[in-house]
Amino acid sequence: MKKHLKLIISIIFTVLFILLKPILAPFAGQYGGVLQVIHSYSHILVYISITWLLIEITRKLKELFLRRFDISQEDNLSSRKVHTQVNLLEKAIIFIIVLVATGFILLSFESIRQIGMGLFATAGVAGIIIGLSAQKVVGALLAGIQIAITQPFRIDDAVVVENEWGWIEEINLTYVVVRIWDKRRLVLPTSYFLEKPFQNWTRTSAEIIGSVYIYADYTIPFQALRDELSRLLDGTDLWDRNVNVLQVTDCKESTLEIRILVSAKNSPTTWDLRVYIREKMIEFIQKNYSECLPRTRVALEKEHKVSDE
Repeated sequence: MKKHLKLIISIIFTVLFILLKPILAPFAGQYGGVLQVIHSYSHILVYISITWLLIEITRKLKELFLRRFDISQEDNLSSRKVHTQVNLLEKAIIFIIVLVATGFILLSFESIRQIGMGLFATAGVAGIIIGLSAQKVVGALLAGIQIAITQPFRIDDAVVVENEWGWIEEINLTYVVVRIWDKRRLVLPTSYFLEKPFQNWTRTSAEIIGSVYIYADYTIPFQALRDELSRLLDGTDLWDRNVNVLQVTDCKESTLEIRILVSAKNSPTTWDLRVYIREKMIEFIQKNYSECLPRTRVALEKEHKVSDE
């Protein structure tokens, strides 16, 4: 019952305001005053109530439709795609409903309608001025519609934006909310994602490969590290059993750069897996090959002085 409360209230008010004018008609002329004012402007209340009703119907239809698409599942790519499109479509419909209702309310005033007819001749100049001043707003709206159609990202996609890693939490017509990993919120205009590059880690799949870098001495045994990595991965549920790679990717003056690649079912799990592997591999080196930890070598040479006798 609580879920449908707003819809029920909007229906009651709509019916009430529609019946208000014929009910007050016999009394408005007789008593005047407040009743006359309410009778004269009751159509505005009807417009507002119908607008509210249409918005609630739109939201309720969206909820009923999205029940078939669960984004809490592991393989939720198609569901997230539908959620993104439907949420943006809902916002576009509500925007049009409010815009049309505002137009009807304004046109119901005789004075405003006459002023509008008088300024019709200068509408070209006014349109140019309004267009220039609202350029960014219109651009953001068009960008939101373009994102809904092309979908460079979807709800709950893992992205890297402005050097921040997080998930797409909200997609609106004019702005996008990114939930950063530390629970901050990054709010960006929709046009940002069409003008600047960003990383989408879950564009085609929720699966993701994570990297771990370890620096060790030149004497480190690589096969022992590979065996330990395989043992750790086999013993954890974080790994999806797809990627298990250990490679030497660089060598510096005093250390080797060892890169480990592992995979998991989604970006949060990959983060946990990377942290787990990094800690356990460092512990393994500390316990078994402590002499292979990064160190700096210094060679001391004894100077021989030759004296004349």
